Amino acid sequence: MAKLKVVHYINQFFAQIGGEEKADFPAELRVGEAVGPGLAFNANFKDEAEIIATIVCGDSYFNENLEKAKADVLAMVKEQNPDVFIAGPAFNAGRYGVACGTIAAAVQEELGIPSLTGMYVENPGADMFKDKVYMVSTKNSAVGMRDAVSKMAPLAIKLGKKEEIGASAEEGYMPNGIRKNFFEDERGAKRAVKMLLNKLAGKPYTTEYPMPDFDRVAPVPAIKDLSKATVALVTSGGIVPKGNPDHIESSSASHYGEYDITGVMDLTADTYETAHGGYDPVYANEDADRVLPVDVLRELEKEGKIGKLHNKFYTTVGNGTAVASAKAFAEEIAKKLIADGVDAVILTST
Repeated sequence: MAKLKVVHYINQFFAQIGGEEKADFPAELRVGEAVGPGLAFNANFKDEAEIIATIVCGDSYFNENLEKAKADVLAMVKEQNPDVFIAGPAFNAGRYGVACGTIAAAVQEELGIPSLTGMYVENPGADMFKDKVYMVSTKNSAVGMRDAVSKMAPLAIKLGKKEEIGASAEEGYMPNGIRKNFFEDERGAKRAVKMLLNKLAGKPYTTEYPMPDFDRVAPVPAIKDLSKATVALVTSGGIVPKGNPDHIESSSASHYGEYDITGVMDLTADTYETAHGGYDPVYANEDADRVLPVDVLRELEKEGKIGKLHNKFYTTVGNGTAVASAKAFAEEIAKKLIADGVDAVILTST
């Protein structure tokens, strides 16, 4: 029996072209070549499938030239006419995840070719596309490559053979809103008692009906008079003093920075830069006010439209940073802002 034909999509990093400095790499087709993670896929496919072509595209290029990049990649996939299309896995790389979800969904919808991708559950691409294309849940970094490929490869083969796909709990993909009926070996009452006993004993258990976890925050009343308000700046865009003195990580940040801007009217290229590894740093390094608008707030302060700009700003990197860590940072920063009498905060990202 002939092997299933697979086309694989990866970014510039996994193609070993480069990091952020090569994120503007345009879509390129490599026929007859498995690259990076593709080698692991081929090993897991055994004799059932093989990668016949790899498409490489920079994360910035894809997201900043969405329609052209999508059209170019679709044309490449159509030319190869594979049995199944795989994108990624993207783990917790946000722009890569959005690109993988976008192109996998487009290949499936526009070309009718079954598609599959994989990423970390907190990747923004997961919420955007998990109900549109099969998406395997991965760890948050490439350390989990072996585990990701071991789950994605058999699912890709099933998709290519047009076999019935089981429940998400069985196949390893993220729940997509489609329920699969099957018979359990034990009746519900017995399973429920076992689950309760495990929970009471502090042992691991898996609920059969996970409840949604909504983090709802009640908005505070609007400020009545901004001309008397103290306004602070907080950013996840990684703006730091030149040299990144607190060594905030470019991804998966473990801490945040607190910096005094007393008397600072403008963030210049000689004094500030970004530590962020998830977007092209050129424009932020040229003028950090583009991410942390100190210059504009100083103008509003001078015009009397706000009372004053707080003399400290807080910064971290959102790229790959776990939600739990970000929440802990926010709780600490909020306490400091309240203690300093800050009335309002402007939160900026990338």
